[in-house]
Amino acid sequence: MSTPAEKLDALSGWRLSVAPMMDWTDRQCRAFHRTLSRRTRLYTEMVTTGAVLHGDRDRLLGFDAGEHPVAVQLGGSDPNDLAAAARIAADFGYAEINLNVGCPSDRVQEGRFGACLMREPDLVGACVTAMKAAVSVPVTVKCRLGVDDQDTEEALDALAAAVVAAGVDGLIVHARKAWLKGLSPRENRDVPPLDYGRVARLKRARPDLPVAINGGIADIAAAKARLAEVDGAMIGRAAYTEPALLLDVDPELFGEPAPVADAFAAVEAFEPVIAAGLERGLRLHAYTRHMLGLFNGRPGARAYRRHLATAGMAAEAGLGTLREAAAKVSRERPPASAAA
Repeated sequence: MSTPAEKLDALSGWRLSVAPMMDWTDRQCRAFHRTLSRRTRLYTEMVTTGAVLHGDRDRLLGFDAGEHPVAVQLGGSDPNDLAAAARIAADFGYAEINLNVGCPSDRVQEGRFGACLMREPDLVGACVTAMKAAVSVPVTVKCRLGVDDQDTEEALDALAAAVVAAGVDGLIVHARKAWLKGLSPRENRDVPPLDYGRVARLKRARPDLPVAINGGIADIAAAKARLAEVDGAMIGRAAYTEPALLLDVDPELFGEPAPVADAFAAVEAFEPVIAAGLERGLRLHAYTRHMLGLFNGRPGARAYRRHLATAGMAAEAGLGTLREAAAKVSRERPPASAAA
């Protein structure tokens, strides 16, 4: 049985991570985020067990070793299928296997996984047991505080008890309920109120369980505030729409220099990755769609975004197009109150 310190050591980079986000955290996005931070833990989009077992695994699970530390998030509820999918993902080289117990979409509910599993903690425990038996890398769970009319004290405690008994290596809690009826997945990210205190109480009650918190964390200062109470902070949309904030992760949270000096240097450092992708037949937009918010707050940021959203969409767009866009941005940082 691993000690709490050993579990956290195995979860390298868990102190700050970027949330798994459908249609966003693909391998091009992760490669870009890795350019901005060496230490941030990155997650794939959720991949269902059916897709892993029967689909194009190289397309679904392929990643570059330079993305490490990187984790895969699986969606499913059949212990045997999850064990098989976890084994496949581990063979691809992922550093962590994460089980989704938080997504509230109708499609996910129909498949009996995601947030609806908050109602079935024993099944989640059985899934974790099967996955732990199948792989040697850490197995974690990402959940909500509860769903619909559940009492969040009871629901989260029950889920935590089940996965701890199964040997889970860490629990990531989106500090909101999910409303499976009446709210869309997008509304479920904003409408249910945040309750950071509930997650802090869970950590105090279970000091041996690595706990990370997700939901509403907009910058590194906010992450630091949460880290006073839990072991890890997970940033979602803010890391995607304001990716330059990742430049502060390594120096602020790990005491190490950022891999590049600023956003302009990040573009230059990312060019070889883009060039290799273009050689493989990818379009520039596959990369630059994840870079639109890089210069937010600087004069010229709007022109940069516009150029990538127009010229950058063309089939013939290449590195020159990206350089043209970046050249429209001022290298002088304006006051924080200035608009782009």
